[in-house]
Amino acid sequence: MERRAVVGGSLLAGLSTLMSPAALAAGASAEAASAAAGDLEGVSDSIDRLRLTVERQFASVYTDTWQGVARIRQQQHTWMRSTQKYPDFIEVGLDVWDNIYDWHVVHQLPVNMTRTSDGRYTMVFMYTTLLLRPDQAPDFVGFAFDADSARPRTR
Repeated sequence: MERRAVVGGSLLAGLSTLMSPAALAAGASAEAASAAAGDLEGVSDSIDRLRLTVERQFASVYTDTWQGVARIRQQQHTWMRSTQKYPDFIEVGLDVWDNIYDWHVVHQLPVNMTRTSDGRYTMVFMYTTLLLRPDQAPDFVGFAFDADSARPRTR
């Protein structure tokens, strides 16, 4: 039995109960019809509000709140188009660093932060390691780059 048949059958059964001769004979036909119409309008309004909430959730990724995320993704996409892979590293300023940290917390994702042997702070965002550059402007997002040691050098 298909899902449509089950859902459609139960909907038809519910509507036929509302429109049954017994309900009409009881004098509740006008009240039942208006109540059903009111319920359907309420359900329709609830679905519209839910749709708007979901749309706002996805749209909020690119608003001022997550501007750092959008700028890093832009660098990742540029690198991806030219090399067919995510970049290994992107350097970022303090505000962008905090923005990415907050993004992880809000979306309840694990934050993978470490400190390298030379004292630099790193955080993984998607497949890219972000390098904190506190000496740059707070909203700094550098160009993407790969680790040179991973590639064999040819002359």
